[in-house]
Amino acid sequence: MTDNRIDEILARLQRVEDELEITRKVASYGPLVDSGSADEVAAIWAEDGIYDVDELYMGTRAEIHAMVRSDDHQGLIHRGSAHFLGPAAVTVNGDTAVAVCESILVVRHKERFIPARAGIHHWEFARTAEGWQCTRRTSRLLDGNADGHALAHAGGRGDQRPESIAAVVN
Repeated sequence: MTDNRIDEILARLQRVEDELEITRKVASYGPLVDSGSADEVAAIWAEDGIYDVDELYMGTRAEIHAMVRSDDHQGLIHRGSAHFLGPAAVTVNGDTAVAVCESILVVRHKERFIPARAGIHHWEFARTAEGWQCTRRTSRLLDGNADGHALAHAGGRGDQRPESIAAVVN
């Protein structure tokens, strides 16, 4: 086997390991946030990582941690809820990556669970000394709005978040 072939195989292996690490981080979000595991949820993000979701903008890991610990979120999970994130399509480009997935949030209402929202999630990751960390997650409802469709399209192609998506700011 030539040195070039070995290098090619090692590069492919690294890409697969990168995609798997990112996929695991995205997949872990639902169970972690539903269990109220604020430390572990926050650790998915870089210190200055952004989580921009429809009605809420968090611009640091500490703010994400606080969201999970908040009375609103704790009330949601103690009444019964489940964040189901679909499989993530991950595109690695050197030391950055994009992942996109859809989700359904179901909440307990009386004796049943009902869907509360359907969303699209566009994740941007960077390779750090601690591994892959989310630098920005932009989430929008899939309620027919153009922003949701633009995020889905960009993420499905492995592209960065479209500039046309305005950040939600408190």
